Amino acid sequence: MTPSLFSPLKFRTGLTARNRVALAPMTNKQSHADGTLSDDEFNWLISRADGGFGLIETCAAHVAKDGQGWPGELGIYDDAHLPGLTRLASALRERGAASMVQIFHGGVRADQSVSGQQPWSASAHEGARAATEDDIARVIQQFAAAARRAQHAGFDGVELHGAHGYLLTQFLSSTQNRRTDRWGGSLENRARLMREVARAVRAASTADFTVGIRLSPEDFGNAEGLDLDESIQAAQWLADDGLDFIHLSLWRSALNTHKYPDQHPLPLFRRALPRDVAILAAGAVYTREEADALLALGADCIALGRSAVINPDWPLQSQHEGWTPQRPPVTIEELRQRGLNPAFASYMRNWKGFVADDVAPSRL
Repeated sequence: MTPSLFSPLKFRTGLTARNRVALAPMTNKQSHADGTLSDDEFNWLISRADGGFGLIETCAAHVAKDGQGWPGELGIYDDAHLPGLTRLASALRERGAASMVQIFHGGVRADQSVSGQQPWSASAHEGARAATEDDIARVIQQFAAAARRAQHAGFDGVELHGAHGYLLTQFLSSTQNRRTDRWGGSLENRARLMREVARAVRAASTADFTVGIRLSPEDFGNAEGLDLDESIQAAQWLADDGLDFIHLSLWRSALNTHKYPDQHPLPLFRRALPRDVAILAAGAVYTREEADALLALGADCIALGRSAVINPDWPLQSQHEGWTPQRPPVTIEELRQRGLNPAFASYMRNWKGFVADDVAPSRL
């Protein structure tokens, strides 16, 4: 039976979100240079909790300085980040929203100009060096330490960023990972880092702390060398490793898969996963009807990104019959009115056609 979009979602950890609408984690460049939370970032997230979102996810927060991907990125690699994170978790709880930090490492997509350190990845690529065993052991523990900080700050869980061509995806990739040791070659080896991180994070947190991962099921944008069936197998392994949810970044969630053009990805993942492992789905969802269609296909929760940027109270408004969400293009001034600071509003120009009169190409 298909659940209602506005029925509570209970994770197997016992965490209950008041509805099945999540704020997707979004790059926004609003934090301070040292990774500490800014008032702009705080207000952006709080306003979406006030708008009725049941689950609020932060933007990607780097677990190590050498994993920072862009200026103004939220950090979770140092205890100095705890005061801001604690303030945010407390405010989200007061507003009735479940809360999670998305934790990640940029790998080859880390920006040396802001980190001051050479990027590294599964294999040497575009200025990044190949990871050593010490690098890999260290980053596994850095993910675990980040999860401990998130729980200490009062968040309900974390989401590992295993999508969009960042470090975990780079190791999983059959084209970006050219290693011949135990971290490369077979799918089992390429998925090893993702699984070791998942196990370490699960071990570093209590049983009632919710842990999941965001995955790119197939090639799209910066996510390269991904096979749908391998992604499904990886998701199964991660569920075996103790993860509580899988978040599928579909980009265009109404479309079927590239590999199987007659099949949508959601039923494929739903059949492969235990029923108590929740599936979140994201990808150009603007209307209540589009969200309901994804629930009918097997999703347990719908994550809104760009539509949440323009419609900060989407969950509240979509319960009114006849309401029509605003779509792009929007002006910079409209984005400012919706709680985006100048850096975040300008960043939205990277989405072709999102900002009025914008002609810049997409950067995914």
